[in-house]
Amino acid sequence: MTENLRQSPLASAHRALGASFTDFAGWDMPVRYSSDLAEHHAVRTSAGLFDISHMAEISVVGEDAGRFLDYAVSTQPSVDPVGRAKYSLLLNEAGGVLDDLIVYRLSDTHFLVVANAGNRFVVFDELVARSAGFAVEVRDQSDETAMLAVQGPRALDILLATPTLSVDGVGASAEASGTSLTELGYYRCTPGSFLGAPVLIARTGYTGEDGFEIYIDAQRASELWTALLEVGEAFGLVPCGLACRDTLRLEAGMPLYGHELDLATRPDQAGLARSVALSKPGDFVGRAAIQQGTPTDAPVLVGLVGDGKRAARAGYEIFSGDARVGEVTSGALSPTLGYPIALAYVDPSVGAVGTALEVDVRGTRLVFTVTALPFYSRKKI
Repeated sequence: MTENLRQSPLASAHRALGASFTDFAGWDMPVRYSSDLAEHHAVRTSAGLFDISHMAEISVVGEDAGRFLDYAVSTQPSVDPVGRAKYSLLLNEAGGVLDDLIVYRLSDTHFLVVANAGNRFVVFDELVARSAGFAVEVRDQSDETAMLAVQGPRALDILLATPTLSVDGVGASAEASGTSLTELGYYRCTPGSFLGAPVLIARTGYTGEDGFEIYIDAQRASELWTALLEVGEAFGLVPCGLACRDTLRLEAGMPLYGHELDLATRPDQAGLARSVALSKPGDFVGRAAIQQGTPTDAPVLVGLVGDGKRAARAGYEIFSGDARVGEVTSGALSPTLGYPIALAYVDPSVGAVGTALEVDVRGTRLVFTVTALPFYSRKKI
């Protein structure tokens, strides 16, 4: 155990499984259990179980909850139906990205905001500050909440086969007065229970596969982790660490805060203009800056693919002829596709799909071609 790092409520379970750990946003988290490749392929072909309890959970409750979030974040949560999840951005007044979030509507007056671990206190403090004048209570529930993710093509089968996990008290596979897991749509959530403890089950994830994220009281997390592994063994479920989570999200073209998103980034530069609801009524933090527009020469986020096996890593410079035109933000040799992929910010003049560029890979310039995102899309059934 590394001193001064926060511990997941599942830390002892990870050590019992032989996990290797890493410092991630001040948390001592499992980076892998067996091998990065084996865990990555398990998620693409069967299923992986992730501990993502380092994420931040912030509750927003009150009669003004919807109206407040319309002002505080980039989307319009007030119009979302109960049970809806929405990818949103927390912007500053200059239109830069403080964090990317998932906002869940749990009832007419109750929302759950899930933020990145490294931005927990930034997001909480900003929401509290922005709540002035609204009839809402903003509460940080991160310490008391654990979050597990089952991701992969067998994820639904695993949850349906877990007898101690139920939806609306009638069983995950049964028709319920609310929503069964079979019927639960993408970016939707539903309440349930595990051994009598309340849970929230969301059909969301960060891997590009079908899957579910389960929120549960931190004191019950170990029991749920064990139950899912026991049931999932028959379906090929394996515990997975943060290393494969990163290559999975990269293949799916999903941004990582601190790499593709930061305070200097405008949403449209990152291809996230759709996550800013300029049509919603009233003001919201960052509206004026977004409406002024982004400079036409501002770098834009693109996907890059290369030949061979040498990956372009974060920080590598990108050239067009003799001109430096950008920088890689994330890169890896894709375990699924078998060739190098990268996300990068480049000058818009060279951002068109099909443009050939050169990346300086440790002193050697290798050709990478701009490609449409995502790099990988799962087959829809």
